[in-house]
Amino acid sequence: MIKFLILVAWLVIFVIIVIPTYKIHHLIKEYKEQEDDAKVESMQTAQNWFYFLIVLASVGGLGIIYLFLKDTIWEGHYFEWLNLAVRWMHITFGIAWIGASFYFVFLENALNRTKNVRDELAGNLWAVHGGGFYYLEKYKLAPKKIPRDLHWFKYEAYFTWLSGFGLLIIVYYFNASSILLDPEVMEMTASTGVIASIISLIIGWIAYDQICKKLSQNKVIFTLAITALVFFFAWFYCQIFSGRAAYIHFGALLGTLMAANVFFVIIPGQKRMVKAARKGNPPNPEDGKNAFIRSYTNNYFTLPVLFVMISNHFPSTFGNTHQWIVLIAITLGSAGIKHYLNMREKEQLSIWVMPISVLLLLSVAVMTAPAKPKYEDCQENVDFVQIQTIINNRCTQCHSNNPTDAIWKVAPNGVKYDTPEQIYNLRDKIFQRTVVSKNMPFNNNQTQMTQEERDMINCWINQGAPK
Repeated sequence: MIKFLILVAWLVIFVIIVIPTYKIHHLIKEYKEQEDDAKVESMQTAQNWFYFLIVLASVGGLGIIYLFLKDTIWEGHYFEWLNLAVRWMHITFGIAWIGASFYFVFLENALNRTKNVRDELAGNLWAVHGGGFYYLEKYKLAPKKIPRDLHWFKYEAYFTWLSGFGLLIIVYYFNASSILLDPEVMEMTASTGVIASIISLIIGWIAYDQICKKLSQNKVIFTLAITALVFFFAWFYCQIFSGRAAYIHFGALLGTLMAANVFFVIIPGQKRMVKAARKGNPPNPEDGKNAFIRSYTNNYFTLPVLFVMISNHFPSTFGNTHQWIVLIAITLGSAGIKHYLNMREKEQLSIWVMPISVLLLLSVAVMTAPAKPKYEDCQENVDFVQIQTIINNRCTQCHSNNPTDAIWKVAPNGVKYDTPEQIYNLRDKIFQRTVVSKNMPFNNNQTQMTQEERDMINCWINQGAPK
């Protein structure tokens, strides 16, 4: 009965929030037609607060649904679809945000700054896309009159971060003892791990923000300081979390720096510039300069973040013995590729940046390659029946049509080992997970697969995986 009362109360609150939001939307349109900028700005602020309340209420609604499904056969199904929905949102907003970042950095790099450029402009650009021609201009500071309908690029960043943090909660915080933590890396409680995760993101932002404020005048020192900070956290996360969680947290840190740049520096600076221009005052050029620095560093973070988003599918990276070195190398290589592309857009080609970056990434592939077992370790032939027995004893608790695991109610990623054909067809994945990265079985080797069993799988693969 209490659950239903909570549900009814939530529905009432949700309606109370939504109705004024709808009304505010129409008032904004009305005030825009009346050209009443003060009221438009006031209503937009109120609208943003109501949108924030809608998001909070939606999260509360998801929690109420969980109350109804907790300890039922639908609990695992609920989390699977919640994971899917939030991940889908995260990717969608991320594409929009990174796409905007790539586009505006391209514009900055490709601007014509010399040929027939008016004094008030920093540059212009002709472009063709989708069957149409476009002409863009960038002002040095601001136009003499700010247009009323000015588009702000901010919600892509905000919702990418919010959905990403939501995934961090769903996947890692709710299953901290089995996915976030690894007792072989560091012994800690689930609550301590979650607190360490959150605090690290806050400290990372504070340190990064101070570097930007105090060292950005010297490009070399600034770049070295940011690189050292990033390297430290890549190493740090690999010392306290499981390999998979360490990589995700590294991406979460970079994503937090990027989103915080937008929220705390770029958008406030742009608002001050717009406000000054509308009052007829010259905007403070420092606001534009600071926003540009933050935007440009965001651009270099994008490829490393994209790698981290897909890294959990590739255990040879996060499961490597020297996983933090792998992470740093991939971060450097991908940032180097982005630097090459930025230089190319400026028509300032560098001969060595791309080859060195590619060589660095290739060296990681070589470094993470599995070593063949010594001949004396595989003198006896391993047959398929032995492998099937190992898989049945250690893996099918999760990877089957009817998992018995306490967390995984459905087979992770749809991978099942119920039949000999399924095991044989997925032998490469089994090898990568159990021998190369050793991050399987899940939940910190919950089923206690032994090193002898891993060696047996290794020998079977190297003997040609006989059926």
